[in-house]
Amino acid sequence: MSGALFAVGSLNPIKLQAVRTGVALLFADAVASAVAVASGVSAQPFGDEEMISGATQRAQAALQSMPEAAYGVGLEGGVLELQEGMFACAWCAVAGRTGAVGLASTGRFLLPQQVAALVRGGMELGAADDVVFGRSNSKQNEGAVGILTHRRLNRAEFYAPAVLLALVRFVNPEHFA
Repeated sequence: MSGALFAVGSLNPIKLQAVRTGVALLFADAVASAVAVASGVSAQPFGDEEMISGATQRAQAALQSMPEAAYGVGLEGGVLELQEGMFACAWCAVAGRTGAVGLASTGRFLLPQQVAALVRGGMELGAADDVVFGRSNSKQNEGAVGILTHRRLNRAEFYAPAVLLALVRFVNPEHFA
């Protein structure tokens, strides 16, 4: 994968930075380039399956739209309901030219009740964060994770390990036939 081009299925600068950071952990000379593609899922994904579907569709669409790329990468953030409350997380999909797809998720963290109530009412998480925390466009900045960790962990840093872990199947092909 030396010098490989990764097509990132989003123009969101946070997602592009996350892919650049995650890929660089394995390949110092890899390049990541953003391309606008649709996720094929709702604007506010609920549950792992919808996030996986969105990430996978983004990765495959990015790969198709950039013929010179070796891999397509999709990141899809969302929420899921557990007995303990609403949690935020994201999934990463990396699609290769062979048809293989690597998947991994971020950690999960509990959202404050005020934010969760707005999301349950139909608002996207980023917009709910902006309302509750008095921010503007937090979705393309620190995100809920950055706000709630007092900027000790921003959204790009939160997503980057999932990018690295989604590459596992590609750097260990002998184990993923």
